[in-house]
Amino acid sequence: MAGQLIQVATETVTSAVAEVSFTNIDTDCVYMVAFNNVQPATDNKDMRVQLKNGATTLTPYSKASKDLRTDTTFSNNSSSGATRFDLNAGQSNASAETGQGIFYLYNFQNSSEYSFLTYETAYINFNSSLFGQQGGGVVTQASACDTILFYWESASNFATGSQFTLYKVV
Repeated sequence: MAGQLIQVATETVTSAVAEVSFTNIDTDCVYMVAFNNVQPATDNKDMRVQLKNGATTLTPYSKASKDLRTDTTFSNNSSSGATRFDLNAGQSNASAETGQGIFYLYNFQNSSEYSFLTYETAYINFNSSLFGQQGGGVVTQASACDTILFYWESASNFATGSQFTLYKVV
């Protein structure tokens, strides 16, 4: 049956860690990463994402998103030539103010195509406002990719309880 999700790996943060990564993207299937209950250990931090092929960090990145906010008007967000994907806008670390998201990963094992992703996130930011993003991004070079890495700006850690799961779409 097409469109089934097969769980590949899961990572639950049981003590503060600087990053969460999945290194087992080993086919050219579509993959999905779902995360929930995600928080930085330090207030007002942006989550970041990088893609790798082995130990090599792939760059540059281009991305675009629609930012959906309850405290102000919606806005467009884009960048190109970046060394990472920046998500969120000041995630909170207050109790019960967590983030959730879903990423879809495409062309990761096809070395003659650009690896790209789409994402949807929702979280409470540092001023207790609901913030969401819907967008996508691409590594602007043809290269295979086997790793997705999540981390916070300014060397903050993931708070205990953050959970990430990698699925293969078959």
